[in-house]
Amino acid sequence: MKAKRRSAGFLIGLTLIAAMLVAGFGALGVWQVHRLAWKRDLIARVDARVHAAPVAAPAMASAADEYRRVAVQGHFLHDRVALVQASTVRGSGYWVMTPLMTERGFAVIVNRGFVPPEAKASYEQPRGRVALTGLLRLSEPGGGFLRANDPGADRWYSRDVAAIAAKRGLRPVANYFIDAQASPSPYALPVGGLTVVRFPNSHLSYAITWFALAIMSAGAYIFVMRQELTARGAE
Repeated sequence: MKAKRRSAGFLIGLTLIAAMLVAGFGALGVWQVHRLAWKRDLIARVDARVHAAPVAAPAMASAADEYRRVAVQGHFLHDRVALVQASTVRGSGYWVMTPLMTERGFAVIVNRGFVPPEAKASYEQPRGRVALTGLLRLSEPGGGFLRANDPGADRWYSRDVAAIAAKRGLRPVANYFIDAQASPSPYALPVGGLTVVRFPNSHLSYAITWFALAIMSAGAYIFVMRQELTARGAE
């Protein structure tokens, strides 16, 4: 029984579809390769910032400053603290976001660290001049997953610098916060140094997937066309 020949219109349509699939999947694979290079460069730059010597905390920051180690001196405004709900390796509790009035005349909000719910009113509150080092972090506006910040009720689910500063009447204030480094004492509260610096990097597997789909599409097209040539040669 001879194989049935396909019409010219079908073959033209198949060719166009195959070309679009191969080109589309290939383009997505190339894009993921570029994303992989970008992500690796980002990880290298952030790693360099995290382990570099601290610099003076700026009055304002940009995205290029995130995770930079900074040092600052001033005194805490403990009466203007904001407790932000947190989920950490130590369990659920709160980030203690305490404004620091710097010696340079601007305020910066410091994430002093984590406290469990039972200690949210009994952690250490250093007085007088303090000097601290930590990682510069960009503001987290809006709120957490499915939970918006409620400044009116003083409920915070993300470290939204602008909203906290407005609620606490802070100005001038830096547009970022500082994750304070861990205290020398393992029993001190709040517990600092819990910053998670991790960037998901699945771009290589995505690139392989897209290139594999491109190859499969090309292979399926070649298979069909070989069948067609065999059918035509048998006539």
